[in-house]
Amino acid sequence: MTNKRENKWAALAVLAAGLSMIVLDGTIVGVSIPSIIDALHLDLTQAQWINSLYSVILAALLLTSGRLGDRVGRRRLFVIGVVLFMAGSLVAAMASGADMLIWGRAIQGIGGAAVLPSTLSTVNATFTGKDRAAAFGIWGAVMSGAAALGPLLGGVFTTYLDWRWIFLVNIPLGLLVLLGTWAFVPETTGPHAERGLDVPGVLLSASGFGLLVFTLIEGPSLGWWAPKGTLELGFASWGPGAAVSAIPITAAFSMVLLAAFLGWEKHRASAGRSAILDLSLFRHRTFSWGNATATLVAMGEFGLLLVLPLYLINVLGTGTMGAGLILAAMALGAFFSGASARHLSARIGPDRVVVLGLGLEVIGVLAIAFIARPGFPVMWLVLVLVLYGLGLGLASAQLTSTVLRDIPAAASGQGSATQSTVRQLGAGFGTAVSGSVLAIATTAAATRGLDALNLPGLDAAKWAALLSDSAGGIIPSILNGPAGFPFGAAAPEVARALSDAFTAGVQAASFSAVACLLAGLAGSLMVSRAARAVSAHPVDREPSPGTGREN
Repeated sequence: MTNKRENKWAALAVLAAGLSMIVLDGTIVGVSIPSIIDALHLDLTQAQWINSLYSVILAALLLTSGRLGDRVGRRRLFVIGVVLFMAGSLVAAMASGADMLIWGRAIQGIGGAAVLPSTLSTVNATFTGKDRAAAFGIWGAVMSGAAALGPLLGGVFTTYLDWRWIFLVNIPLGLLVLLGTWAFVPETTGPHAERGLDVPGVLLSASGFGLLVFTLIEGPSLGWWAPKGTLELGFASWGPGAAVSAIPITAAFSMVLLAAFLGWEKHRASAGRSAILDLSLFRHRTFSWGNATATLVAMGEFGLLLVLPLYLINVLGTGTMGAGLILAAMALGAFFSGASARHLSARIGPDRVVVLGLGLEVIGVLAIAFIARPGFPVMWLVLVLVLYGLGLGLASAQLTSTVLRDIPAAASGQGSATQSTVRQLGAGFGTAVSGSVLAIATTAAATRGLDALNLPGLDAAKWAALLSDSAGGIIPSILNGPAGFPFGAAAPEVARALSDAFTAGVQAASFSAVACLLAGLAGSLMVSRAARAVSAHPVDREPSPGTGREN
């Protein structure tokens, strides 16, 4: 058999397939959420956890797995990750309730955390020169294209098979990836001179990020300051009788833990011991600004992917398949621009391609925020999503190579893991923030709208809460099912008021996504400035002390 290193393009195809499996699962769930909510009787908070937990687990473990891959072998860790991901997919597919599905998503996140940095660091270690630029372009195009294609596949599986197939499909795909890995993917490792494993760093980062996401997701239901809901702690409960909600406390603890994490990582590095986050990499301005940009952009992108399917299905009445087809417009634009981004970057530079892409994304989401309303012509939304997808493909395809351009090859595992981590953190935070904004704005608008109807016996606060908890699913039930029974002839009027309220929530969440993307666009301008400053002074591209160390 031909040596694995001589089959680097075949290896890239296998790695891209593994990457697409991980990325798809971050977006394929969104369009199926209404069906899952109905089948398993979930509320909006549980739905947010199903969407967010995957990204949070990924983010918590990516830095560790990047270091571990450099130490034990990236190919070996890739295989372990694929197997774990398949196991988590099987658990999720067999779920009979929210808890089992959430556990399945957690196992998927652990597997995904092993796969993601292994793909990028293997590409960085296997390819050189122009081939490396081409491979990064393909990697970025797969990343953006798979993310945009997820909603369409979710619509297909949920409509023609069952929502469980969005997880079951990972089993045959994972088997093919394992066979391809055995045949084509070479084993690579990085130098690891530092001593020990950074277990405290893992625990501090996981608990800090986890508490922060918990704060964002549970805030609307538990109360941001005054207690509303009850937090069960196993041995005790924290509810309306308390002086303050649990949310400010969890927010403060998350900040303390994250500050302790950064301090601990600095201490480990200064002592010459293994650290999961090499802070010296952030001396490269392209890396520091690029990671800030990636976080903000992922927040905007994944926040939009949470609310759009809910709006399409519950307000516009497109059905799951219809929503998948509409959202496929993003994939159409992303695949086209992702494939051409490398040629465009050769003319104007990858940093400017990122700026252009994010500019198109901002225009697209801003248009959605302004035009979203009940009964809006779907074709206009499709055209806007194509524009958004074009920006998505351009930005994603070139952001990775721009962020890592000044990182030495010896630190590629750490650099790629950090870059993947901030993307996943952005995805988790974006889902949490968007869901919170959606819940707050929807509840307020629904309460006002129902009060204005002046229907006798109508409990506006109760139905506003039901609208928020069901993520809009109560609207078609009022129009077509037993939920409309209490309103009699007034059911269409109530449904219209709730549709307007949910649309207001979607618009508010879209504006929050715009804010994140605008901040990301500002960050991309700083990345571009830093990249051109380094190009003008090549001596600055020499690695800072410590950036070449890797274990």
